[in-house]
Amino acid sequence: MATQATPRVFIETLGESASTEVVLKGWVYRLRILGKTAFLILRDCTGEAQCVLAAEALRKHRLKAEDVVEVRGTPRPESRAKAGCEVHVSAIRVLNRAASNLPFLSSHGLESVGLETVLQYRPLALRTDSVGDIFRVQAALLAAFRQALDRRHFTEIVTSKIVGGGTEGGTNLFAIDYFDRVAYLAQSPQFYKEHGVAGFERVYETGHVYRAEPHASSRHLTEYYSLDLEVGFIDGPEEVIQLERELLTEMFEMLNSRFGPALLKYRSERLPSMLDVPCWEFAECLERLREAFGRSDLTEDLDPQAERQLCELARESAGIPAVFVLGFPLSARPFYTAPRGIAGAANSFDLLFEGIEITTGGQRLHRRQDLEAALRARSIDPIGFESHLAIFDLGMPPHGGLAIGLERLTCQAMGLPNVRQAALYPRDRYRLAP
Repeated sequence: MATQATPRVFIETLGESASTEVVLKGWVYRLRILGKTAFLILRDCTGEAQCVLAAEALRKHRLKAEDVVEVRGTPRPESRAKAGCEVHVSAIRVLNRAASNLPFLSSHGLESVGLETVLQYRPLALRTDSVGDIFRVQAALLAAFRQALDRRHFTEIVTSKIVGGGTEGGTNLFAIDYFDRVAYLAQSPQFYKEHGVAGFERVYETGHVYRAEPHASSRHLTEYYSLDLEVGFIDGPEEVIQLERELLTEMFEMLNSRFGPALLKYRSERLPSMLDVPCWEFAECLERLREAFGRSDLTEDLDPQAERQLCELARESAGIPAVFVLGFPLSARPFYTAPRGIAGAANSFDLLFEGIEITTGGQRLHRRQDLEAALRARSIDPIGFESHLAIFDLGMPPHGGLAIGLERLTCQAMGLPNVRQAALYPRDRYRLAP
């Protein structure tokens, strides 16, 4: 009769297995030899464990940092160990060996390691707390976004990223060969979100979008992950703004609760409640910039300096380094944007948070004849959008929505200087590997 194998346990549960033989699997994090005794710090996805073994056994197996091993042994209480116990090793099996000339080790700080090297050796960097925490926080943000919207009667949808034309404009599309014709990578799920509103009323999607913009900056990516939502039966963009205040407040509260100590390694204070973030009209913002900073150079949009300056003003007046800017010039927004009054403004907003725009949103046109008129006003033949416009014949309610760049949101939440640090494998103007 075959002997049943000892099951593997995760390090976080070691305290439940005292005096019982266990099998651990993970990476060698650190090694230390004191006379005839050796200490091996093993790391898996749940934590670190101190393993005690004979120094001769360590030399026999030629172990080094980052090797992948299986450890068999018995846990015994040890208050000085991070796991509350240490494992007295009876056997070790090497599952795979790491190279001897790695550019850095997971137990070392990355302060002196360049970003390009960190990106090139991403899996190794993820084993460090400084990089691993970024993506644990990012995963939690994504989960919290879904959970908050699920509670509000939203339905998650999944839409195509291969499209026949652009939604945000035709100059920044990635063209692809699609059998006998040209197709494009989607800039946004905007049209599909609106279709979703016609069916479900409230929808959201998380997925990659693509922008063929030749930027080479610390805030732009050509491929990023977008958190999109669209909601029907609204009376104005203020309802979408209030929804985002509540949504981000819930997401930030979760991060403060679960990752408070990790966040404070990157930022000087906890993430704020967003419930009282002010909303300023675009024209008001230009006036505030003129009065506070003597700026009179902006007319159609905000530049990065203005975004930082407005966040400074918001902190001074409202105690929060964030502001919704509402009423951008309609001519600078996509054709489907609803107008705001009769002065050429749009029912469109940006959310600026700690010096950078992390959200664009607003109210959309919901009548076919208004969309056709908006296209013609931009010298665009509506026939090119017929498959989209036809959806508005099915009964489309007044609606609006927003999009949040996950990498930028992560970047701001963690206080990172470069958005590429918040992209697992960033794609920008120059990088296509790994």
